[in-house]
Amino acid sequence: MTTEEKIFNAARIVFQKKGFAGARMQEIADEAGINKAMLHYCFKNKELLFQAVFMNAFSQLAPQINEIFNSEDSIFDKIRKFTHSYISFVMLNPYLPQFVIQEMNNNPEFVMSFLTNENRPNPTLLIAQIEKEIASGIIKTIHPKQLLMNLISMTVFPFAAQMMIKGMLQISDKEFNAMMEERKTSIAEQIINSIKR
Repeated sequence: MTTEEKIFNAARIVFQKKGFAGARMQEIADEAGINKAMLHYCFKNKELLFQAVFMNAFSQLAPQINEIFNSEDSIFDKIRKFTHSYISFVMLNPYLPQFVIQEMNNNPEFVMSFLTNENRPNPTLLIAQIEKEIASGIIKTIHPKQLLMNLISMTVFPFAAQMMIKGMLQISDKEFNAMMEERKTSIAEQIINSIKR
């Protein structure tokens, strides 16, 4: 394993436990089994390290999403696969949605750099398919981008607002995770039932 791979693995563990704000470079260096000077040599500060970890994770998620969007599957199967794939991924990388929201406020250039990247999730073919299935009478008339916004919002929001949801609903980490497992299928079925004729 290279030094960079050790750092990425360590950073993921620490960011997952402590979040971006609570993580310390010394903890990451200790977890990686290197000294802090070596960590700073590779990554000058915590934000640059987090951005690198994020882009590494994003580069794993984007192809999965594009494979779903661009497949020959029906809209209903794509919705099911998207919710399952996205929620599974974020449960393994729970710090990512909160980091994106934080960066949208503090560093919008970074967020735009991955949202405009050629490898980003691209829903163009999916939007065309939604329009075609509306015209064919398979699904109800709905603006395709509204449908995508509903799909994304219902999957992303619980992770982005995890602390608020746990507090409001008075649920433990274990209960939250169980609910997220449930949402892998329940979100898809709610959306499908709302659009199918």
